[in-house]
Amino acid sequence: MTIKNKKAVVIGAGIAGMSAASYLAKAGFSVTIIEKNSSVGGRARQFKSDGFTFDMGPSWYWMPDVFEKFYNDFGKTTSDFYELIRLDPSYKVIWKNGEGIDIPADMPGIEALFERFEPGSSKKLQKFLKEAAYKYEVGINDLVYKPSLSLFEYADIRLLNGLLKMDVLTSMKKHISQFVTHPFLVELLEFPVLFLGALASNTPALYSLMNYADMSLGTWYPNGGMFKFVEAFESIAKQQGVTFKLNATVKKFNSLNGKVVSVETENETFETDVVVAAGDYNHIEQNLLNDKDKQYSPKYWNDRKLAPSCVLYYVGLNKKIDGLLHHNLFFDTDFNKHADEIYTNIKWPENPLFYASVTSKTDDTAAPHGHENLFLLVPISTELTDDSEEKRELYFDMMMERLEKFTGQSIKENVVYKRSFGINDFKSDYFSYKGNAYGLANTLTQTAILKPRIKSNKLNNLYFAGQLTVPGPGVPPSIISGNVAANLIVKDFLAND
Repeated sequence: MTIKNKKAVVIGAGIAGMSAASYLAKAGFSVTIIEKNSSVGGRARQFKSDGFTFDMGPSWYWMPDVFEKFYNDFGKTTSDFYELIRLDPSYKVIWKNGEGIDIPADMPGIEALFERFEPGSSKKLQKFLKEAAYKYEVGINDLVYKPSLSLFEYADIRLLNGLLKMDVLTSMKKHISQFVTHPFLVELLEFPVLFLGALASNTPALYSLMNYADMSLGTWYPNGGMFKFVEAFESIAKQQGVTFKLNATVKKFNSLNGKVVSVETENETFETDVVVAAGDYNHIEQNLLNDKDKQYSPKYWNDRKLAPSCVLYYVGLNKKIDGLLHHNLFFDTDFNKHADEIYTNIKWPENPLFYASVTSKTDDTAAPHGHENLFLLVPISTELTDDSEEKRELYFDMMMERLEKFTGQSIKENVVYKRSFGINDFKSDYFSYKGNAYGLANTLTQTAILKPRIKSNKLNNLYFAGQLTVPGPGVPPSIISGNVAANLIVKDFLAND
C-alpha cells in the first residue's frame, strides 16, 4: 500500500486539524501539522495569568459520545485522559423577572420544571425529545459522517427514511411551537440554536438534536479544564507519529498539474502529497491559493450566512460569588431583539443576552484559593466594524451591572484580572473570516452538500476540515470533520493506488 510512503500536511492545530492528522497518521501517512500560534488547540487554547487558568473558547462539553468514539478509534477512552464530571444542575437561566432558574440534569427534574411553567408540557417534552433522539442517532451516526460531495451519498433506505423524519424543511421555531407555548420554555428550547448561527425561524428543525444533546446526554466538564481534551488530542496525534510545527504561518501553496506540491511558511517549505486545510477555509482559499486554484469567488463568501462572532472576557475576582452556577445564561432581556440585532437589523446590541461561566465553581485549579474565575460572552454580528476598547469596556460594564443586580453582591470592584477578546482578535489569531467565532450558520441553504466543499474541485489533493465546511460549527462537529476528511483522503489514495 503506497500510503506508507506518502506525506500529508495539515494546516492548523485546532481540534479538526489534530483529528484529521491522527487518522491520517494511523492510516500510514507521514503527517506534519503547521500551526501559526505558539500552542495547539485553535479556538480551544488556554492561557494562565496571575494564578488563574482560562480556557479561551469552548466552555460547554456536550456530546461526550463523539469524544469517546475518537478516543476509542485509537485504543483509548476518555478516562485515560481526564475525569468527566456531569454538572447538576446543568446550568442556570436568569429570566426576565430576575429569577434564576436551575435546569436539572435529571429528566424527572426537567419534566417537573416544564410542568411548572406549562401544565401538560412534560408529556409533550417527552415526545419532542423522542423525536430529537432519533435525529441525533441518524444525524450523528450517519449523516454527519458523509463528505457531502453528492446527493447519492444519502441514497440508502435508512437515510432516505430518516430524512423524512428529520424535519429538514420545518423551522425550529415552528417545530418548538407545536410542543410548548410559554415564552420561557420556548427560549429554553431555542437557546442551543443561537450558537448554531441563525434565528430559530431560519434553522431546520433537524437541529432539535441539540436539545437531545443538552437535556438527555447532559452537560459535562473535564476536571482540570476544557483544555484537557486538547491535551488528549495532542497526545494521540503524537502517539501516531504526527509532527507539530508551531509558530509557523503558511504563506503560500505551490501547485503543479492540479495538485499541491509544497506548502511554504516564513522559514520552511514542506513537500507533500496531500493537504488538509483545517485553518480558516476562506483565508486559505482566498489568500494562499493561486487564482486558478480557487473554487469560490469573493462574492460567494460574502453571501454566506455566518454564525455570530462574540466578545469574550476573561476575568479574575479576588472573592467568591454566591448565586451563580458553573454555566449561567442571562436571558433577562429581550431574546428576539438581541437575535434580530445579530442577524437582521445588524448593530451592537442595546441590551444583550450574555453568558457567564464560573469554572471555579467546579474546578479549584481554575483560580487561586478564595478567588473566582469568570468567563463572559456576548454574541454579536460579524458585520460590526467598531471593535474598540471603549466599546468592549461599555459591554463589560453592562454585564457587571446585571451580575451585581442578580447576585446582590459587588463584583466589579473585586476584579483583579481582566482580558478581552473580540472580532479583531479572531481575525488576527485565527485568520477568522469576518471575525466569526462559530463558523457558518446552520441554515437550510448551508447544510450538507450546500456547505463549502470538503474536497477542492480544482486541486485534487487539497481537502478541508473545520467549522466552515461539513458538518458544521462546534467541537464535536470539528472532531467529525477531521475524521471525514481523513477517511476521504485514504479512500481516494487507495482508489488511485
